[in-house]
Amino acid sequence: MIRSNHYEAAFEAFLRDREVGFVAVDEAKRSTLGDEVVKSLDFIIVGPDTARLVVDVKGRKFPGGSAGEPRKVWQNWADAADVSGLVKWATHFGPDFRGVLAFVYQIVPPFTLPDDTPDQFVFRGRRYLMRAIPALDYRERMRRRSPRWGTVHLATADFRDLVRPFTEMLEPHEAVGAVDYELPSEL
Repeated sequence: MIRSNHYEAAFEAFLRDREVGFVAVDEAKRSTLGDEVVKSLDFIIVGPDTARLVVDVKGRKFPGGSAGEPRKVWQNWADAADVSGLVKWATHFGPDFRGVLAFVYQIVPPFTLPDDTPDQFVFRGRRYLMRAIPALDYRERMRRRSPRWGTVHLATADFRDLVRPFTEMLEPHEAVGAVDYELPSEL
């Protein structure tokens, strides 16, 4: 975790607000598994019930683009190393752990979401929307975005199919994805 990153700070405050147990990982230190250097994760979460998560936070603005030409696209790209690193960390921690990509969207005015949209959170005067996708599910459907930068992404339909409010990741493992969640039409 990088404390100066407002997305990661908002996510940490979101976890604290929900009284979820977590460890914020210091990204200033190199992470290794045996002899292999593995991309650092941001949080290790031990949630209520059976939730055991290793999480990498991806901060994005919605809408993106410039103020004059906003792009109403829910960016979901990640470094390929982030995805493989989460899978490796979850495997290392054991079968009870899952890797999760947490997409933390800063909702930029004048755009708003309905008040009953799950997992909206206000932090330091900014509104955020917390969303998540299990890393294994993301890896299964990801597509190369930029070979030069090593980034991957999901097609819009795949993203809509997989993305969930982050708090669903804190439910017992068997229940994740079992609830039919209707996404806002913009998501």
